[in-house]
Amino acid sequence: MRGTPLFPRAMIWLIALMTILPFLMALMTSFKTQMELFQGVFTLPSSLNFSNYVTAWHQGHFNTYFMNSVIVVFPVVICSILLGILAGFGFGMLKIPGKKLLATLLALGMVLPSEAFIIPLYHELRWMGLTNTYLALILPQIALSLPFTTLMIATAFQQIPKELIEASVMDGASRAKILWGILVPAIWPTLSTLALLLFIWTWNEFLIPLILVNKDELRTLPIGMMFFQNKNTIDIPVLMAGAMIVILPLLAIFLVFQRKFISGVTEGAVK
Repeated sequence: MRGTPLFPRAMIWLIALMTILPFLMALMTSFKTQMELFQGVFTLPSSLNFSNYVTAWHQGHFNTYFMNSVIVVFPVVICSILLGILAGFGFGMLKIPGKKLLATLLALGMVLPSEAFIIPLYHELRWMGLTNTYLALILPQIALSLPFTTLMIATAFQQIPKELIEASVMDGASRAKILWGILVPAIWPTLSTLALLLFIWTWNEFLIPLILVNKDELRTLPIGMMFFQNKNTIDIPVLMAGAMIVILPLLAIFLVFQRKFISGVTEGAVK
């Protein structure tokens, strides 16, 4: 019986190795020279050569793309969570006519792919004069995030003990006080997890920036990486350095907030 956990544990380590190995290979390649690359894929670089990163940063205009991604990501995350808190409070705590129908529509919005509405979205934003602007990148992604954000926050609100809310009502607390003073602090791990997920999804968004923006000075990192890859197909180390510039911010954010992410994911199961 003691030996039974060995097989599942070995499978977990195998899957983890298969997942992390391509990333490690790309990371090693980003520090190599062209001559070291020809020596073998698994050959370690002789030194940490950051010249590939400098070359990619300047040739690929990643300074502009990086700033554009930051400008887009933070408004999307902040606005989506704030609006999700308000909508989640209505869905989770208030009696709203047609709540089940609205919840069904929100669930439908979660599974509807971007390809299904990207053409009418483009024509609508073009009619409004918002194409080739930051708003064209921010507003659609807020709208896409709201269904998931609303339902997740509403579910977290419903898991809070009703006795806590009833006691606040008996003390004469207003709805605003109950929401921002009691409910929101109680679901802070869920909000942290949600912020991390929204950050990753927005940072990696590809289709919306590709269709709604065609100015180079407004492109985000994934789109900039695509054009940089098309221009640079020979110098593989520089290309891998560009890929690392796109990936490493996500990895750093996840490593910093991994404990909050895990606690937020497991919060519902514990309760």
